[in-house]
Parts: sequence; C-alpha cells; structure tokens
Amino acid sequence: MHPIQRVYNAAVWAAQPLLRRKLARRAEAEPVYGVAVQERFGHYTHAAEIQAELVWVHAVSLGETRAAKVLIHALRLALPGMRLLLTNGTATGRSEGERLLDPGDIQVWQPWDTPCVVQRFLTHFKPRIGVLIETEVWPNLVLQSQKNGVPLVLANARMSERSSRKALRWPALTRPVFQALTAVWPQTESDAKRLQQLGVKVQTVMGNIKFDAQPDALQCAQGRRWRLQNSRPVALLASSREGEESAWLDAWLALQRAGTNVSELQWLIVPRHPQRVNEVETLFISHGLAVSRRSQWRETGLDGPDAQAAQADVWLGDSLGEMALYYSVAQVALLGGSFAPLGGQNLIEAAACGCPVIMGPHTFNFAQASDMAEQAGVAVRVADMTQALEQTHLLLREAPALAKISDAARAFAKAHEGATERTAQAVLQAMS
Repeated sequence: MHPIQRVYNAAVWAAQPLLRRKLARRAEAEPVYGVAVQERFGHYTHAAEIQAELVWVHAVSLGETRAAKVLIHALRLALPGMRLLLTNGTATGRSEGERLLDPGDIQVWQPWDTPCVVQRFLTHFKPRIGVLIETEVWPNLVLQSQKNGVPLVLANARMSERSSRKALRWPALTRPVFQALTAVWPQTESDAKRLQQLGVKVQTVMGNIKFDAQPDALQCAQGRRWRLQNSRPVALLASSREGEESAWLDAWLALQRAGTNVSELQWLIVPRHPQRVNEVETLFISHGLAVSRRSQWRETGLDGPDAQAAQADVWLGDSLGEMALYYSVAQVALLGGSFAPLGGQNLIEAAACGCPVIMGPHTFNFAQASDMAEQAGVAVRVADMTQALEQTHLLLREAPALAKISDAARAFAKAHEGATERTAQAVLQAMS
C-alpha cells in the first residue's frame, strides 16, 4: 500500500466522529439525515442472507438519482426479476431514491469510505455488480470491490477540468483507483480525455443518460395550465445556490430603480437545497417583496396559485420532485449554480420541457451540454445576474421568437437520446 493511501485511510477513519456530528446537525433541518445512521458505518438491519443477486447502483444526490432512474428502468427490462441495491449519500437523494424501489429492493446509505466499513457492506450484501453514477469514485469503495471480485463501473461518467486538476495532484492515490474500475463510460469526448489522463482505458463514449429522462407528463400539463391562468409571463430561477438569490435580488432592485417595470414578470425561484427555503423567503421579505410559497397553494386545495399568489412578487418553489412542473409554467429559466463559481446545474430537463435557458459564466460541471445548447440556440450565456434579468425581459417581449426557441429546445433534447440503452447493455456485458 502506498504511503498516501495509508494517510487517506487514517484521515477517513479519524473523521468518523466528525461525520456523526455533522449528520446530527443536518438532521435538525432535514430529518432524513438522522435515519439509519449506522448504515453509513456498515451495520444493517436487512437480512444478511440475500437469495437473489443484487445489482448495486450508487447515486449520491438528487441529480444522480434522477439520472439513475432511467438506467434502473432499462436494467429491469434487460434483467427480469432484478433486485436493486440502491445507495445514496444525501437526504434528497435518499428521498428521491425511495420512489425507484420495487418490492424486494433494498436502499441503504453509502458506506463511509474506510476499508472495514466498505468490506462490511460488500460482505453483507454481496452485490453482483456495482454501478457508480457520474463522479462517485471513492478509493476504498473501488479497491475493496476489486478485492472482493465485484465488478464496479462508472456510468454517465463526467470529469470537469477542475476535478481533473484536483485528481492529478494526488496521482499515487487516484490513478490506481481509476485503473481498478472494471469499465468507465463517459458522457463526452472531453470527459473521456480527462479520464484517460488518470489512467482510465476508455473504450466507448456513451453520451448522457439524462437526455433519456422524460419529464413527467402530468406535471408538464399542470404547468402549462398555470401559465395560461396567470396574467403575467413567468420567469424561473431554477435550482439556485447560496448567494445567487441575493444576486438576483440586487439585480431586480436595480432594474426597479432604473425604471424597468419589474412587475410585468412573475418570478418563480426554486432553491436547490430545501433546507434553505426559509432563509431565502426571509431575504426577500426583508427587502419588501411579497412572497407566495408552493406549499401554501397545496394547503388551499387549489390546483395552482390562488388570487393572492398572483399578486406576489415572487413564487417560491419549496417542493421536491416538481422541476418539470416549474419548467413548464415558465417561459424562460435562469440556470442555478452558473452565476456563482459552482459549475451550474443540469439544463437538459429544462430543454425537454421546452423552456429556454439563460446561464451564467460557470457551467464547468455540464460544459459540453451547455455548449451544445448554446450552439443549438436554446440557451443564452450572460456575464452576470444583472445581464440575465435584462435578457429575460427582452426575451419575454418577443413571443414568436420565444416559441421557436421552445420548439428547438425540445428537438435538442430529443436528438441526444439513446445513451441509457447503450449503458444498460454495457452493464450486462460487464456482469458476464
């Protein structure tokens, strides 16, 4: 064992008490973090004797779990009677993952990355194969799987320039880990090149399975009804991250001071992390904005916003699993995570819903999808939040042009489908 790996193992072992404290703190705002904490340390209440072989899928958070949904469906079709072992790392991922379970499936937390914890996980469940989604390559998770003869593949793999630079700083740790993966299937040629620098033998670029995730038809229909019922066009700040709501507020107030009729638009803001909703609401109210929350509409028993909500400056999306609804009610969406140096969020769902996108300068987590959307004319890149709001007002005054962009967005999403079936077939080959 290389000395750097010994250092890593000592660090993750020593961090376990800190992890427990962090989980306890987070559970105060998100109770799911307090559920089955011992699973993270390799202790399970599930029966140790698993009769059927398990296909293990690891999707750390909400975005990865949504991506895993279409792949899990394709694997069930290819492997009738398949039993799923689903692991997640975040509360939103676990909550979303519960929706993907069939009778006989198992869901547990991702094991903390020490050799003994990962070994307990593998010994207990004995998965037939492991499928990691996108970026979740943990040293002991990979090396212990190899030691136990469990094929471990990285599906829908992506590697940003920033992540690549970090990984290359510690080649003695990262290269053996990436080389121990049974297979890696990148989304793009750029991802493939960066992964090859880490010693990965990339055979096939599969594409992005998120293009195969079809938006919920009922949510889309509901969103379109809301759009028709509302007297003002709706603009969306989607999956906003910390600091972006403040930047939006500053830009909104600046436009107001400059004489722009900001009330001509209805703004819908959906924070990426639900535990921040109260904080965001307080921010807006403290600056005199009227706020109406999605959860309040449900309490009235109405299908959508009521008369009082229609007068609010901001609708606040405080629900999980309804992004298709939000993208369908909006005529334009600002891409959260791209106005701060956070790498941006996934714009594919917006395109599939026919919602044009305005994105900031930081899209390194989804660089190729963002560039392709910009080249296809379904996304516009701006320098900052002020330009984003100015561009929003301009776009929403050009209804015919906006309708063409909406149609082009759906066509763009449709044109890049197919990665899921290719990936499912590759998983089958890795199992043989």
